[in-house]
Amino acid sequence: MAVTPLDLHTERLWLRPWRDEDVDAFATLNADPRAMEHFPALLSRQETEAVVARFRAHFAHHGWGLWAVEVPGVAPFIGFVGLYTVPFQAPFTPAVEVGWRLAPAHWSHGYATEGARAVLELAFQRLALPEVVSFTVPANVRSRRVMEKLGLHHSPEEDFDHPRLPEGHALRRHVLYRVKRSEWLALRGPQ
Repeated sequence: MAVTPLDLHTERLWLRPWRDEDVDAFATLNADPRAMEHFPALLSRQETEAVVARFRAHFAHHGWGLWAVEVPGVAPFIGFVGLYTVPFQAPFTPAVEVGWRLAPAHWSHGYATEGARAVLELAFQRLALPEVVSFTVPANVRSRRVMEKLGLHHSPEEDFDHPRLPEGHALRRHVLYRVKRSEWLALRGPQ
C-alpha cells in the first residue's frame, strides 16, 4: 500500500518529495569529488536515477525517507536530508539512519544540522522510533560534527566494517553514532 509522503519545513528549509527536475542537480552533486569524498565512487546519471527511484520507493512504503532539500528563495535543490532504513546487515541492524548529502556550495550554513534536527523531531515525536543511528568513515569530520551537534553519541566499540565494501577497501571502516528516543527527549528539555 502506497503512503503519501510527508514534507517538513524548518526556518530556512523545505524537506520535500523528490521531483523529476531534481535529478539533474542530484547527478551533478553525485559526480562532485568533494561531495563524494567519503563514498566509494562517483555516481553516473543512470546510477543517480536508480538512487532516486529507491528513495521514492522508500517514501511510498513508509511515508518518510531521504527528502530533497530546497532553500526557498535561494536554491530549488541543494541535496537531501532524512531517514532511511539501513539496507544491510550489521551488528546494530535493523535500524533507521539519519543522513544527509549536500552540494559543497551549501556547506557551512548549518543546513545539514537544521534539516536533520527536523527529521529527528519527526522520528521521535511523530513516528515514535526507539532509536536513530548515523554512520560514516572516521575521516568524515564534517558529518561527525553534525552528528554530535544533533546529540548522537559515538561508542568506538561499535565501529564496524561496512559489509558492502570489500576487505582492504580504504573506506570499509565506519564509525557508528546513535541516539535513543529517551536521550533525545531529555536533551530537548521541557517544551
